[in-house]
Amino acid sequence: MDDKKSAPNPDKSKALAAALAQIEKQFGKGSVMRMEDGAVVEEVQVVSTGSLGLDIALGVGGLPRGRVVEIYGPESSGKTTLTLQTIAEMQKLGGTCAFIDAEHALDVGYAQKLGINLSELLISQPDTGEQALEITDALVRSGGVDLIVVDSVAALTPRAEIEGDMGDSLPGLQARLMSQALRKLTGSINRTNTLVIFINQIRMKIGVMFGNPETTTGGNALKFYASVRLDIRRTGSIKSGDEVIGNETKVKVVKNKIAPPFKEAHFDILYGEGTSREGEILDLGSDAKIVEKSGAWYSYNGERIGQGKDNARTYLKERPELAREIENKVRASLGVPLLGEIKSDSGDKAAEKAAAKASKAAAKAEEPV
Repeated sequence: MDDKKSAPNPDKSKALAAALAQIEKQFGKGSVMRMEDGAVVEEVQVVSTGSLGLDIALGVGGLPRGRVVEIYGPESSGKTTLTLQTIAEMQKLGGTCAFIDAEHALDVGYAQKLGINLSELLISQPDTGEQALEITDALVRSGGVDLIVVDSVAALTPRAEIEGDMGDSLPGLQARLMSQALRKLTGSINRTNTLVIFINQIRMKIGVMFGNPETTTGGNALKFYASVRLDIRRTGSIKSGDEVIGNETKVKVVKNKIAPPFKEAHFDILYGEGTSREGEILDLGSDAKIVEKSGAWYSYNGERIGQGKDNARTYLKERPELAREIENKVRASLGVPLLGEIKSDSGDKAAEKAAAKASKAAAKAEEPV
């Protein structure tokens, strides 16, 4: 009996083969395939967030391409900074990026400070939520854009709300808009390998006595369609004397479909600079026992590199080769791919000086006597 049950039914196999042939004829080759063929399972391509700690917490070294990502948190917590850094990293890889500025609040000067090439950045400031999502859909379908940031879901105001009067009750309009848009976008995003990041704001549920009263805007569709959801919070201030120069930031990976979720990253965001790479190297280095911390002093290989985090950060900023060496040791200890060495400019400058001297000597030799 067991042998009869386990034996394949030739009629079922023929029927399946005929169905697969019909599907491929109608929808194209590769519409349905077996997992063992290896055509479905591919390595996830990622782009760095500009934060070493967050890249490690995400489990794959950055945000995944071909997926929807949601970044949410309170005001002034670093949401836009994180997305602008991701744009800068994508541009370093040669990618094309677009910023859908529904809030009409993009600080162009700050974007430049974070390393964004504005001449290569596509910017749109749409009038309505429908227009913003149609532009996003068109850019995704083109296949020519690698990263799109929508800032923010809360600012995607439906056309009916804009054309209506103040005080009109229009329940669920934005949620329906987001649900419809994401149904259309998801397939195109995967096919074109485009990373789409939605920035979202936090609202409070009224009358919640127990549990978390916080919720995000735009309904539940984005929560389901997002492969990664990041909750970013400001946990404290960074001071230089009495002056506040930045924020201590915590990011929790609330949802992650490509690696284990619920990991956290802690880093500093400095005003006008973005994420402090050197600060992260010091924190992660001391956690991995690569950088020794004794009291307020930081040391590396028995040599002191600064008293206090600010001084140690400045020391590493002035010595990028040393910072890269420590970072690669941290990456090796955590099993993250290493970065290439930073080439010193001293040799290039010496060569330039030698070439300049040679050209001057040649010019003098050619002068008539």
